[in-house]
Amino acid sequence: MIADGELVLYVSPKGKRYLRRLDPRDPLHTHDGKFEVEDVRAAGFGGRAASHLGIRYLILRPTLYDLCKNLKRQTQIIYPKDLGYIMMRLSVGPGARVVEAGSGSGSMTTALAWFVGPTGKVYTYERREEFKKLCGRNLAWAGLDDGRVEQCERDIALGFDQTDADALFLDVRTPWEYLEQAHAAVKVGAPMAFLLPTMNQVADLVRGLQDGPFMDVEVLEILVRRWKPVPDRMRPTDRMVAHTTFLVFCRAAPEGMVGGLTASQIAGAAAESDDGAGAEAGEEICGADVDAETGSGPCRADDALSEEIGEMPGDLAAAAGDESGGESGDGPDGPSCARAGRAGDADAG
Repeated sequence: MIADGELVLYVSPKGKRYLRRLDPRDPLHTHDGKFEVEDVRAAGFGGRAASHLGIRYLILRPTLYDLCKNLKRQTQIIYPKDLGYIMMRLSVGPGARVVEAGSGSGSMTTALAWFVGPTGKVYTYERREEFKKLCGRNLAWAGLDDGRVEQCERDIALGFDQTDADALFLDVRTPWEYLEQAHAAVKVGAPMAFLLPTMNQVADLVRGLQDGPFMDVEVLEILVRRWKPVPDRMRPTDRMVAHTTFLVFCRAAPEGMVGGLTASQIAGAAAESDDGAGAEAGEEICGADVDAETGSGPCRADDALSEEIGEMPGDLAAAAGDESGGESGDGPDGPSCARAGRAGDADAG
């Protein structure tokens, strides 16, 4: 039995969908007729209700996908294909405490509230009053205004109230300006996600992450291509949900780490780089030093290559020499340099 006030998804025989709240004062009217509330309530979720014209609609409980796609919006929403991966990367689950900035129309807030459940908490920050109110109305419409979401109207430049959140999500225009505040809001090691529309913004954000106490930086976009579900002529659909946004992920590293490294590790890496610069440069250009006609030339990379792949057995080495003919050069350095050159090419690729 469906109670008054519950959200109901009506599906017509042709697949058209209507998402409505069950209200005795406002029955659903469609071109297939009017659906009385008592008939819908009696049918229950999974049943069928008939209109006054006798057309039977399937009655379903809406999913999170249905809720997010049907929110009232004044801003661009985050698409389900991106929402799912964000939830996985942020490890959002029952009982989690998540900070969000940039509530917008509330699609992300709705998804976060759904996943943290009644035992979790979502702290969502929005500096514009009209968007804060819209997000609140959408949460109420989705039935998620039970205390699991705390809304705050504030510029995040002033910082977050939280200091030990399990995860953080920023959907703001210049997130690199708030990295200090973001880091202070979460636990060490907590996953963080950022959503940006242009690659220029992504580049600025990544520079900020590399210069601060963050690690495991990842940049990606998600493309979805659906296929026609017809067994006798399976093929992709003519249209696809391609690029919608860029996603950036990282973890909050301990203070004193820069780009995932401590100050001592950075200094040590710089010293090793200075000491080995000459040798590394020689190894990198080994393949280029091989004579174009004879295939011979100076090479010091053969020993390193042998350590990686092991020495070639004598019979195989002889066979390789017979098959190669004179291409590797007549000198003793010919075969070694040819192999090292190929290894260098592979490394460069």
